[in-house]
Amino acid sequence: MTMRTDDSSDPSQSAQPVWSAIRDDSANALHDTLVEIDGWMIPLDPASTSADYFLLAADEPCCGGCVPRNPFSCIEVVTRAPLVPERESVRLSGRLIRLIDDPAGWRYRLEDAQRVPQQPGSLASATGMSRRAFLASGAALGLAACAPGRFARYADTQDTQHASAASDSAPSAWQASTGALTIDMHSHAGHVIVSRNPALGERRALTPVSAPMRAGGMNVICLAIVTDTVVTRVSADRKRFEAWRTPQPGELYQLGQIEFARAKTLVEREQLDIVTNASMLASVGGQKPCVIIAAEGADFLEGQLERVDEAYSRHQLRHLQLTHYRVNELGDIQTEAPVHGGLTDFGADVVRRCNTLGIVVDVAHGTYDLVKRAAAVTTKPLVLSHTALASHPGARSRLITADHARAVAQTGGVIGVWPSSGTFHDLGAMAHGFRRMADVVGVDHVGLGSDMYGFISPPVFQRYEQLPALGAALRAAGFSQQETEQMLGGNYRRVFEATLA
Repeated sequence: MTMRTDDSSDPSQSAQPVWSAIRDDSANALHDTLVEIDGWMIPLDPASTSADYFLLAADEPCCGGCVPRNPFSCIEVVTRAPLVPERESVRLSGRLIRLIDDPAGWRYRLEDAQRVPQQPGSLASATGMSRRAFLASGAALGLAACAPGRFARYADTQDTQHASAASDSAPSAWQASTGALTIDMHSHAGHVIVSRNPALGERRALTPVSAPMRAGGMNVICLAIVTDTVVTRVSADRKRFEAWRTPQPGELYQLGQIEFARAKTLVEREQLDIVTNASMLASVGGQKPCVIIAAEGADFLEGQLERVDEAYSRHQLRHLQLTHYRVNELGDIQTEAPVHGGLTDFGADVVRRCNTLGIVVDVAHGTYDLVKRAAAVTTKPLVLSHTALASHPGARSRLITADHARAVAQTGGVIGVWPSSGTFHDLGAMAHGFRRMADVVGVDHVGLGSDMYGFISPPVFQRYEQLPALGAALRAAGFSQQETEQMLGGNYRRVFEATLA
């Protein structure tokens, strides 16, 4: 357990162990310096065969999957390339970062880490038990019950009312407790979106919403129109949507009017209630499904701020996503090269106007630079409604880094985990995606963004009847009943009420 800075060529020359410095918090002086450190890898997904994000413990876990209860004896690690969990302790090199006010409670993170060959005499397993064998045996489920800090929130054994021991069998059919609300932060249920085929100009037939919501126990959905569809199309590699032409003046505004009208027709046909204020949300029961009118992309504004007020009053808009699949007047997007350097001045004005009126600001699809400026401008919590974590998102990826997620969480906001089959292979894997997000930002800042009917390929969560199965998967992943309810609605409810109060 040695440490070094960039100016030290021989790590053995340093006498102070890194773990000792971490334990007494003197490692603060090592912030952003190169260190080498030994420890035990603890992947967050018990089924993982490799990981580019995991925990590193100073001592061998007592049960193979047990995370130390002291945050000063465990750090988080982001690697340069995925590593396979090892039989013995590993030595890693990387930059040690001191975390300040981390939402989930960690003190240190090793970034850009890579493995260093072990030297004779370094820490090794006295039992000779393989970490892979231990993970395969299922014993790593002890992680949820033993972990403090961010992990204790999965199943805090100190809280007898909401404890969820990892040894408990998962419920076969989860349901929310009386008084808890389930909310989907991002949905196109009912097919309110106008077809992307501009030549035909056809519109999809509206499909049922109320019955699937009732069947699955989904109380509220943020029903999102999309106002760039006529100028976007599926890319040649079929991995994303892309803008293919410049819209005509007024074209996207008119599309917005059409889709807001379709949303109204759907609401009337399905006998849904539209939630327009915090008191209405507080009074929502399980008797009648409700919607929050949302827009994915503020393209319909076409640079005119007064249209925010118009959408608020005329169409009951209460949730606005700034960007979608075209670089618009508000800022840059993840799936195209940056043009504006993040959020534009007009985009900042829209954020401020939404704060004043009481409209939730959604930064999904926006670049990290856009999110950082939006976070600096807003006086209300932000949401990033549908995504997942990646240590190193690829070019034009819709996934986000831990720092990207933290920028949203630090406003008091919520990040929605999506069910993309390109990210998760089933509901169990999606539940571990929730777990990984909660590890980074804390359970209070995680939600569900299904993006219902918004994927090119079928997602792993395709209909609201699957909500009980998702809830059960979250319980099986180590979350308590209370935490599951927070993520499946309670956290977004908090943001909505704070925004509209």
